[in-house]
Amino acid sequence: MPTEKSGKKTKKRTGSLASLVLGIDPGKGGGMCIIKSNVYDFGARIHTAHNCPNTVEEMAGFINMLKSESPYITCFLEKVHAFPTDGRSSAFKFGMNYGIWRGILCAFGIKTELVTPQAWQKTYGELPKNKQERKRKLKDIATEKSTIKATLRTADAICIALYGYEMIKARRQWV
Repeated sequence: MPTEKSGKKTKKRTGSLASLVLGIDPGKGGGMCIIKSNVYDFGARIHTAHNCPNTVEEMAGFINMLKSESPYITCFLEKVHAFPTDGRSSAFKFGMNYGIWRGILCAFGIKTELVTPQAWQKTYGELPKNKQERKRKLKDIATEKSTIKATLRTADAICIALYGYEMIKARRQWV
């Protein structure tokens, strides 16, 4: 990158303007994944993946930390719903976690796209119908496509973040 322009010295751009893509699997047994992208060279890498925090305060603290890292964040949040076979208590807890994530993301002004499991999973090809087999397959895919070792808790979040990154890239909308 040039350091001189029209005879005047200018500062060489040394910092990177990072854009973050956040993938969230909102279940209590879910996870979060951050993809960091440099908007100048459009390179991207998995920055980190974590299990979902246990408390609302930890969830908000995580998003606050991300906001301090970059103002350019797009979250792809898995759009979930309860199944008739779910118990009332577990369905309530599941929906509550999803709602908490939506509220925190909105409060911090994070652009959020809701994505159904069917939408992001179909981009990874034919997956087993059995839930346990599908989870193991997604863990293998997440580990293969990222530079980190996925766990059963973080695999979906990694795949959701990768799906989101590809959607942004395809639309050429760098956040």
